[in-house]
Amino acid sequence: MKISLPEASRLNQKEFTYGVATASFQIEGGYDSRLPCIWDTFCSTQGKIRDGSDGKSACEHLKLWKEDIELIDSLNVDAYRLSLSWGRVINQDGSVNSEGIDFYIQLLDALKRKKIKAFVTLYHWDLPQHIEDNGGWLNRETAFLFQDYADKVSQILGDRVYSYATLNEPFCSSYLGYEAGIHAPGLAQVSYGRQAAHHLLLAHGLAMQVLQKNAPHSLNGIVLNFTPCYPVSDSLQDKKAAALADEYFNQWYIKPLFDGRYPDIMGSLEDKDKPVILAGDMDILTQPLDFLGVNFYTRNRYQHCPEQRFKEITMPDVPRTDIGWEIYPQAFTDLLISLDKSYQLPPIYITENGAAMDDKLIAQSVNDLDRVQYYQGHLEALDKAIEAGVNIQGYFAWSLMDNFEWAEGYLKRFGLVYVDYNTQVRTIKASGLAYRDFITARHTDN
Repeated sequence: MKISLPEASRLNQKEFTYGVATASFQIEGGYDSRLPCIWDTFCSTQGKIRDGSDGKSACEHLKLWKEDIELIDSLNVDAYRLSLSWGRVINQDGSVNSEGIDFYIQLLDALKRKKIKAFVTLYHWDLPQHIEDNGGWLNRETAFLFQDYADKVSQILGDRVYSYATLNEPFCSSYLGYEAGIHAPGLAQVSYGRQAAHHLLLAHGLAMQVLQKNAPHSLNGIVLNFTPCYPVSDSLQDKKAAALADEYFNQWYIKPLFDGRYPDIMGSLEDKDKPVILAGDMDILTQPLDFLGVNFYTRNRYQHCPEQRFKEITMPDVPRTDIGWEIYPQAFTDLLISLDKSYQLPPIYITENGAAMDDKLIAQSVNDLDRVQYYQGHLEALDKAIEAGVNIQGYFAWSLMDNFEWAEGYLKRFGLVYVDYNTQVRTIKASGLAYRDFITARHTDN
């Protein structure tokens, strides 16, 4: 099975960027050569990770990075999205860890030799534990520590980086980590989630200031995840419930960046749950962006709930991935068109899209046709959004390889490449070959 789109599609043009994506904690390993982070602590807490695993070894990318660069190159992608480990490059006293930054310099230089564009994310959830011990994202000072980190690494890495993203999915860091407690650091209080979100967005704005100074020729922006909210019925109450959920889970992270204010739903929070916002904060948050990264996987359905005003409903008999997320590509189109209508956006890059499937390695191959179908459907949905006028410049498949999938441990596989965690042998899946062939045909035919 292959991935294909009409020849006239914008997605078939040479200037459209295709890539693969990873994150430092999920693949690097090398625990002993970096500072402990909140995910190390979370993993060591009984019952937090489904299979009881941790990220100390992961995919041993720190040791196997040269092999992995060749793997990336073999897929014929234009770009590679990776994240830096804050605790690998910055020591506890704030100085630069020369060994840690040298690792990334070598990796970025190797990508440049291959003419693969480096999209670097500065924060993909792995906050150094010593910063969490001082309050983490509940402490306003963390935003300024992040600015200092961004300042130092962007000066050192220079023109090796094609694009910087300040944060990956601040929703996950704040809501899942500080409000729901299902991600590190595992705190669970509404006020924590809302305050952490504000400090993360403040950190983004502060980092943008130094990135635009130090790396003016890079594309500098942020990566947000969106899970579109649909009503379970056409009733006015359910529609309102879905709209409120959208404000709370999605618009909370984008509206401040472009409109300089939080969604109206903030007014309905109890005073004790509202974030502390200081004078001038919104001016910092609204720094101009060179691009917006959009991560999309699924949608959620909501109905009216008198106590909570909205309640997520799991619908029966719908197609789902192995992690339980509904497969509904139309939501991808709907989301992108809606964002384009709601905000004055810079160019968009789809920085993550993919699916966990129940992969089986049989005779040294993985015939994951369900994942190929997922990519086909979502690239078609992306094409519809572009046809509707949305300015989308690139697409990154999540993920390059199977890896440590956060609270799921190693139970869920998102990769285009299968990883045997016992031997660290990598095997390109049918989906990886289909993605490679699709990209290769585009380069050949246009």
